[in-house]
Amino acid sequence: MKLEQLLEGVPFTLVQGSLDTEVQDIIYDSRKAAPGLAFVCIVGTQRDSHEFAADCAAKGVSVLVIQHDIDLSAMPGVTVVKVESSRYAMALMSGNLFGNPSRQMTMIGVTGTKGKTTTTHMIKSVLEAAGKKVGMIGTNGIYFMGRHQETANTTPESYELQKTFRQFLDAGCDVALMEVSSQGLMMDRVAGVHYDIGVFTNLSPDHIGPGEHKTFEEYRSWKGQLFRRCDVGVVNIDDENTEALLEGHTCKLVTYGRSEKADYRAEGCELLRTHDFLGVAFHVSGRDNMDVRVNMPGEFSVYNALAALAVGKVLGLPDAAIHEGLGKCVVKGRVELVPISKKFTILLDYAHNEVSTESLLTTLRAYHPHRLVVVFGCGGNRSKLRRYGMGETCAKMADFSILTEDNNRFEKIEDILADIRVGMNKGNPDAKFVEIPDRLDALHYAVDHAQEGDLIAVIGKGHETYRDREGVKTPFLERELLEEYAQQIGLE
Repeated sequence: MKLEQLLEGVPFTLVQGSLDTEVQDIIYDSRKAAPGLAFVCIVGTQRDSHEFAADCAAKGVSVLVIQHDIDLSAMPGVTVVKVESSRYAMALMSGNLFGNPSRQMTMIGVTGTKGKTTTTHMIKSVLEAAGKKVGMIGTNGIYFMGRHQETANTTPESYELQKTFRQFLDAGCDVALMEVSSQGLMMDRVAGVHYDIGVFTNLSPDHIGPGEHKTFEEYRSWKGQLFRRCDVGVVNIDDENTEALLEGHTCKLVTYGRSEKADYRAEGCELLRTHDFLGVAFHVSGRDNMDVRVNMPGEFSVYNALAALAVGKVLGLPDAAIHEGLGKCVVKGRVELVPISKKFTILLDYAHNEVSTESLLTTLRAYHPHRLVVVFGCGGNRSKLRRYGMGETCAKMADFSILTEDNNRFEKIEDILADIRVGMNKGNPDAKFVEIPDRLDALHYAVDHAQEGDLIAVIGKGHETYRDREGVKTPFLERELLEEYAQQIGLE
């Protein structure tokens, strides 16, 4: 592709060289420099890659895209383009390189502090129940047409994002669904992407500090940018930040929540639990009247389901697809049931700090289990405050705790468990718990000692890699281990 075509829509100044220069690909990592490529110099929070421009030119790159002036005396043969923002330019250039695939699919973006991952999974489930082919990008990775890829960021860099959209389109997807982080908006990762629907879940202080957002107001403002880049905004009317977040919005609004003013309003919430189902049922009124059953527990699931339902309604999906999608949706590591016994309920959840653990246990307490049992540990080489906090929370809220490993990295598991004990003693000196350092043994113990009506929460990063008994790192899913053990012991 000629540079002129690659720069379509990008304000620029040609510093030297020719717009007829052929470009095979775009890079922003100087280590990938090679002839025929365009190197985009990014000003990052840690480094300014303009300092690698000369090295890239020496390796034969065809084009340098710069944001501020650099010494070009030793680079006479390379085409140089200056732009106001190299991140913005890279986003538009990447879209052009891959044929602007986002313009050929229905685009749905979900933003908020909590609930983005679950809400996107619910929307995906509803869309697929309606026969749509969905590509999804978010915290849990990239999913499309039965494939899964990991991603370093909730919202990938613009080049990887546009490349992924191209993969979606080539695979036959007609919908691209993604989590849109405040960082993704602020750092122009989604520049040039227009969304058919933008979704807002909720907002609370997060990502505030060095290298992120200076203030909560700035964080909120960047979240709100999504609603200047979409046709319809599906928003939580009950959140206290909604009005401020929507300031300056340009989209049509559809609201959901419990408020009388909500377009889609939840009423009469009922908690439902069986050995293979832990969820909620509620009635929706307002623009529609229907009863909804959701395969996830808690108040937050009501809001996430309302958002997915509203998206389905905006897109004109049939009610049957909405019911089916919400009734069968499962999110890996988000209150994920593992139905291995009719005697007790066991689930996996990503909760790995004090706040998320308290939220989860509060949700599960509402189901009035015979015992609330928690299997947990804490990561190594991280703040001890997390260990104290999780220990204190579990001691206060669980009937029984099983302390075990959770990615101890380079710390001794014994030291981590000792810190957790400090927190547990503070929370409840009489708390009942047992320590089983090997996580697989801890899982087996939880199953072997389960009582009728127990609700067992295995929390942390259970879907990640742990060391097996031979000391070799082997990837596994805790769900698979639990199912395998249940079969092994003949659990009913």
